[in-house]
Amino acid sequence: MIADLKQAKKFIFMEYFIVSDGKVWRDILEVLTQKVKEGVIVKLLFDDFGTLRINTQAFRKDMKNRGIEMSIFNPIHRDMARISFNYRNHKKITVVDGNIAYTGGFNLADEYANYIERFGHWKDSGIRLYGDGVYSFTCFFLNMWRIVNKNVVIEDVNYKPHAHVFQEGYVQPFMGGPHRNPHNPTEGAYTRMINKARDYIYITTPYLVLDQNMRDDLVSAAQSGVDVCIIVPRIYDKWYVYMVNVSNYGKLMEAGVHIYEYIPGFIHAKNVIADDECAICGTINTDYRSFYLHYECGVFLSEMEAIKDMKEDFLKTLKECEEMDLVRWSKRPLGNKVMQAALKVLSPLL
Repeated sequence: MIADLKQAKKFIFMEYFIVSDGKVWRDILEVLTQKVKEGVIVKLLFDDFGTLRINTQAFRKDMKNRGIEMSIFNPIHRDMARISFNYRNHKKITVVDGNIAYTGGFNLADEYANYIERFGHWKDSGIRLYGDGVYSFTCFFLNMWRIVNKNVVIEDVNYKPHAHVFQEGYVQPFMGGPHRNPHNPTEGAYTRMINKARDYIYITTPYLVLDQNMRDDLVSAAQSGVDVCIIVPRIYDKWYVYMVNVSNYGKLMEAGVHIYEYIPGFIHAKNVIADDECAICGTINTDYRSFYLHYECGVFLSEMEAIKDMKEDFLKTLKECEEMDLVRWSKRPLGNKVMQAALKVLSPLL
């Protein structure tokens, strides 16, 4: 991504949930500062909750002095007493000159690149788009920029891509958020893939906090003969979410769903792959927050070579996982069972 940032000639848009001081951010900031000197427009849009540690008055002043335009989504001091406090901008987007876009699970922090270790080895995923499909991400960014900046006038047409690529298959970027409830397209994209799968459905997710509908969809798919495999972390970042993850294993495994825990550390990738035909890569966790409270984005791929790469990565990752066993799961300590049952009731808030 840094190599593409260095090639920017017109503009750079970056929208992220988490930014932390470290090598990743400093390397990017060095490039952004140089690009501003070259006349490139640089706009940064960060979520306030995800950037609490770095988003100080001194930081904002530094960005201004560098000529970087920065806006903050949903300041927490303003909405702490409201339900809208939970509406976080979980999207991760980089757009370069309207021709290149990145999205995926990675934020701008050192653990995502394994420069530091927090929860064992951090495994994530992302996707790079080039060409006409990038325009959707440009519009996603500008729409949120207008919302945060009181509907400032920006013409999307001025940021259209001028690079065009012709190849088999297609990509469809999409986004969702609480403004779309109860018809949020993020959960709908997942459930449609699960329901249409005929051979297999492979899922990687850090959080297996399922609502009844998605759990039923996974169960139905497995019972109909679809090979349903889910990879989740063995080393967790939030113990209470991991407890809810484990509480969901039982009904899924009883139906024939294969659940694997990633042994080396924390898997943060958010991918769905089905039948060698379609896939999703994006920012969407399989939990209530992603489906109902967060602004999220992703890319739906159909009949593209990248789907093969995603499948190969999934199968390679399986070799570093341990499959969960229903008998052993049922014999977990009573205290864990009680705690998991209690936390499961609270799962929409986790």
